[in-house]
Amino acid sequence: MDQEKLKILAQNLAHPEGEKGIEIGEMMNATNIGMTLESIKVLLIEDNEHILEIGHGNAGHVKSILNRAQNIKYTGIDISATMHNEAKRLNEAFRDQADFVLYDGEKLPFEDKTFDKIVTVNTVYFWKQPVDYLNEIYRVLKKTGTFVLTFGQRDFMEKLPFTQFDFTLYNTDEMEETVSGSYFSRMTVSEREEEVKSKTGEETITRNYTILTIKK
Repeated sequence: MDQEKLKILAQNLAHPEGEKGIEIGEMMNATNIGMTLESIKVLLIEDNEHILEIGHGNAGHVKSILNRAQNIKYTGIDISATMHNEAKRLNEAFRDQADFVLYDGEKLPFEDKTFDKIVTVNTVYFWKQPVDYLNEIYRVLKKTGTFVLTFGQRDFMEKLPFTQFDFTLYNTDEMEETVSGSYFSRMTVSEREEEVKSKTGEETITRNYTILTIKK
């Protein structure tokens, strides 16, 4: 894949747009599903909880969240109008339980202490002010809530040709240090690996990733 195609791929991973964005959204859902399902499992969702997902992509996995317990309410938030519309289309059957919000990527448009659980997978690379953004997540999370932050480790991500374009990469220690600079006070670390098809579609690779379970 040449540099220009890699750059377009990187741009659409950060902010999917148009027909190409829909195609990238489908690919992201397929390649990230292992990380996403593991993150959902770690959330330990219980009956009657309100879940926020930051950066939901096409949200083809929402059913997996709603099936974890009874009477779950899901809110997904994304910066991409393409993914916002695609998520609503794919989850029309769950419109009574799931809603989707488009936002600017910095301020979360919710009241303080709104959510029981918050999850985000493969979005941290694009946060402009990570500590400020973590504090926004802290603000909208309930006092006894859980925030699960999942990301590919730097050593793995650096091998991917598209991450040279506007990705900020972290190893586990760096991310722990970043979280420690926010209002959050407790976290548990789990490092994982999985075999996945690369986003360039050219090979199968071993992905090393980290799940941080974070609490107030």
